[in-house]
Amino acid sequence: MPLKDPSFTIGIEEEYLLVERTSRDLVRDMPQGLFEAASQALGNQVAREFLKSQIEVGTSVHRGPAAAGQELAQLRQAIAEVAAAYDLAPIAASTHPFARWSVQEPTERERYQSLAQDLAGVGRRLVICGMHVHVGIEDNELRIDLFNQARYFLPHLLVLSTSSPFAEGEDTGLKSYRLAAYQELPRTGMPGRFEGWAEYTQTVDLLVRNGVIEDATKIWWDLRPSSRFPTLEMRVTDVCTRLEDGVCVAAMYVCILRMLFRLRRSNQTWRTYPLFLLAENRWRAQRYGVKGTLFDLGKGELVPFGDLVEELLAMLREDAEALGCVAEIDHARTIVARGTSADRQVTHYTKLLSQGISPPDALKGVVDHLIAETAA
Repeated sequence: MPLKDPSFTIGIEEEYLLVERTSRDLVRDMPQGLFEAASQALGNQVAREFLKSQIEVGTSVHRGPAAAGQELAQLRQAIAEVAAAYDLAPIAASTHPFARWSVQEPTERERYQSLAQDLAGVGRRLVICGMHVHVGIEDNELRIDLFNQARYFLPHLLVLSTSSPFAEGEDTGLKSYRLAAYQELPRTGMPGRFEGWAEYTQTVDLLVRNGVIEDATKIWWDLRPSSRFPTLEMRVTDVCTRLEDGVCVAAMYVCILRMLFRLRRSNQTWRTYPLFLLAENRWRAQRYGVKGTLFDLGKGELVPFGDLVEELLAMLREDAEALGCVAEIDHARTIVARGTSADRQVTHYTKLLSQGISPPDALKGVVDHLIAETAA
């Protein structure tokens, strides 16, 4: 029986932090009226998140990244307009430059209260946001096959998205501190390889049967088969401050999956490498970003990320043309040239310090920068 083409539909979810415009700190408790107004404007496309200072939006299902990006722009604008009525603003960054995790509180929903109790101290430090991209892969066995292969490219996507260099008032030296905080949780990180759908479901069922988790939504790997939709959900990336950067990352991801499917249809496959080496690339992406190097595991050597992007763009050209997102993936060159949000945040902070501004006020200046870029 011939393998049926997946739909390759796409949906994007983004999490935002809500900041007070005067103090630039995180709001301690989202006003009830704010969420009600957001729900009235966006319906089920807006949701509360783990912390009271967070809010999440999700696009509907789209045939291509460009349309998903257009809707995401509308969702961002709606949240910004609703928040402005309360003298608040959303920032699309995976950490806040100076907020203290110790004063943040989980949302008063049973799921989040249960999570907070289960995760204890490591859960209280989760003042982080991310971007998740769902791509329609309807066949379960194909979904696991592409899951195994796509892991190789997760560090590349992470590099293009980084937006969390600061934590609790400190420049961490990392481009994505979010992953360092997230890694403390169970059932996170770069997933291992599964022989097939049966092995994956047996693994999940073992945890469910013993009461460790209620369902697969509490598996938070960098990449996972969605338990709610027939999709493969990419979760490794930071939330991109600039909207066009996020759309680029989403477009790259769906093109990678289509490219891997083309290989499968030709009875080929992307080589599987040890988890240890994939995790090393993940660390290099998290630490060094666009100006760093990643291992080209086929060559067995470190290669500048900019060179890897050019190779990847050439490899994905056919897929981008088929999906109508050539301009979106080509934007990766712009990200490499100007840096990610993490690079711009550190540059802006350093510039303010050089002007004689105190570190606390310079961090507030970074928040102002994030507010402006998020709304651009």
